[in-house]
Amino acid sequence: MAFSKKFLIGAATAAHQVEGNNIYSDYWIQENLEHSSFTEPSGSACDHYNRYEEDISLMARAGLNAYRFSVEWARIESEEGVFNEAEIEHYRSVIRTCRKYGIEPIVTLMHFTSPAWLIKKGGWEAESTVGYFGRYASYVAEKLGPELNYICTINEANMGLQLAAISRRFKLMAERASSLHESDDGKVQVGINFQKMIENAKYAAIENAEAFGTSQPQVFVSSRTEQGDKLVMKAHLAARKAIKAVCPSVKVGITLSLHDLQALPGGEGFAESAWEEEFTHYVPYLRDDDFLGVQNYTRTVYGPQGQLPPGKDVELTQMEYEFYPEALAHVLRKVHEQIKGELIVTENGVATNDDSRRVEFIRRALSGVESCVADGIPVTGYLYWSLMDNFEWQKGFAMKFGLVAVDRKTQTRTAKASLAFLGSFAGRS
Repeated sequence: MAFSKKFLIGAATAAHQVEGNNIYSDYWIQENLEHSSFTEPSGSACDHYNRYEEDISLMARAGLNAYRFSVEWARIESEEGVFNEAEIEHYRSVIRTCRKYGIEPIVTLMHFTSPAWLIKKGGWEAESTVGYFGRYASYVAEKLGPELNYICTINEANMGLQLAAISRRFKLMAERASSLHESDDGKVQVGINFQKMIENAKYAAIENAEAFGTSQPQVFVSSRTEQGDKLVMKAHLAARKAIKAVCPSVKVGITLSLHDLQALPGGEGFAESAWEEEFTHYVPYLRDDDFLGVQNYTRTVYGPQGQLPPGKDVELTQMEYEFYPEALAHVLRKVHEQIKGELIVTENGVATNDDSRRVEFIRRALSGVESCVADGIPVTGYLYWSLMDNFEWQKGFAMKFGLVAVDRKTQTRTAKASLAFLGSFAGRS
């Protein structure tokens, strides 16, 4: 199987997870608190900030033709209203290095991390954030837009609502004095330590108040209110408008975290309600976008009583997701029912120490994508998460999503067999 030459086959990263030393961001502060919910701090991460050409060349040699990465708001505007030209030049160099190696750069403006100053001013529940994000988007578009074809405004805009739903369930369990299980972390597509968050809540509140001026800082990956959810979409619209005003030819979209929601008899209502919250209510905001970034890792199954845990014999990933690559094609087909425009798989992957399972995951996921393309669904790219083993947020460095292994002491890169396997799908004609 090989896709057409125009089809994007590549990998994805996020700045904070790979660059290292993102010292002006909200995450940097939170992961270094004494009672942090993070397993470990990001530190120098994968030193991608300095080694990006080495990493891009690895992709090119394997045959990949696209790279989705994020520019870091906290670097570009570390102080409110003060934009750093040197950092913009850094990202311009990353883009031009992609071009040098024949790789299409796809830039994300906000991949979870925000400048610490933004959080001190109310963060992602404050109306003022819409204006701040629009101004930032305008600046990046002015400086970098002429060199780009694709910009994702916000990564997984719906993540806050997913976290809020799980947080409500955890609080209910706590009230009932129920025990919490590690497997509950696997019900959301991001590295989160819910157990540790609850255990540290009292101390974290004090430390957050000292760091941000509030015991409950509204970072992007916080449990979101309905009003906050609307605010995120308003920020997306403001960014899209700002980008188009500067570079009307650039394709602008957003990415969503989407599960393959399956219902057993009696569970249909739960699945429909979950899809409404996870996807459908966003559709009016997306109609004028140029593309949608679809991000999927697994499925969720519902029965008559609600969400069901994976069966005892089901293969689980390191993130405690069910190993189910078929989920991606199901989600693409479901999304296409309401979004008829361009779809790009901006994230899809598996955390495992067994690279043969990663190869199998990619094989089955791309078989599903191929079937969607064959049926006329306008899927134009597949970007595996992630290019390299990196900092998986609160889970730290233990989760191995990468096509490339990174030695934590020496930063030496070692390509896994899965990298070349993914590259083999890139079209040559």
